[in-house]
Amino acid sequence: MSAPVFIAVAFGSSVVAGVVGALLGLGGGIIVVPVLVLALRVPIQYAVGASIISVIATSSAAAAAYVRDRLTNLRIGLFLETATTTGAVTGALLARVVGGRALYVLFGLVLAYSALMMFRRRNAELCTTAQNHPWAKRLRLASCYPEPAQGGLVQYNVAGVPLALGLMYGAGVISGLLGIGSGALKVPAMDLAMKLPIKVSSATSNFMIGVTAAASAGVYFARGDVVPLIAAPVALGVLLGALAGARLMCYMRGKVIRYIFVVVLCFISVQMILKGLGLALY
Repeated sequence: MSAPVFIAVAFGSSVVAGVVGALLGLGGGIIVVPVLVLALRVPIQYAVGASIISVIATSSAAAAAYVRDRLTNLRIGLFLETATTTGAVTGALLARVVGGRALYVLFGLVLAYSALMMFRRRNAELCTTAQNHPWAKRLRLASCYPEPAQGGLVQYNVAGVPLALGLMYGAGVISGLLGIGSGALKVPAMDLAMKLPIKVSSATSNFMIGVTAAASAGVYFARGDVVPLIAAPVALGVLLGALAGARLMCYMRGKVIRYIFVVVLCFISVQMILKGLGLALY
């Protein structure tokens, strides 16, 4: 494949990845890695390196827009990131002694369960009936966000703070063990445990994944897994797509975003289970 065609395909798919990543708070790796490996025949380590850069690009573009639009809850993001980071360190330490295949299957089953629970809450548009947890009151985690469909600001409370901390720690452990992003677990944790509106969950996850990815990017650079010819068009495409996705989410209904997230979770779940069974395509 010629270089212009390679760059065009990588750029185009990355724009789509940026839109999806910004909407759902997942980063762009779910689309970038399969396209690079399966369509462009990029070695997996270089695809993962480019994916890490794409996550940083998604977070940088979308998080800035979401903070400006008051969708991101910075207090919740920084508070939960302590648990995720601690879990990631734990997972990295356990990576050499815990078998990988069973973990992929377990991770896939957890994602499938999360997708089911989110689907059951598909009509929970604004989540304004949640009761504030005492920790949320003390830390002042409750806030508000603009909802055009409601014609103004929507107040929301924050429930289940200890449970969310535990889930975030578990997400970090899985991320460290399997070397994957934990955005697919962060959004369900905030949505199901803390009863946050789905827009706030996605926006806050975008902020958090950028912090995690930035911390690990240096390792990929040091190993030589970030190839400029691959990472540059991916980063640019994801950046533009994330800006478009961030603008789009402000006008989308929460129910639609939840439906999209359920579909994506099911896709990731199947991929993880197949990988655990040795049947994955990449």
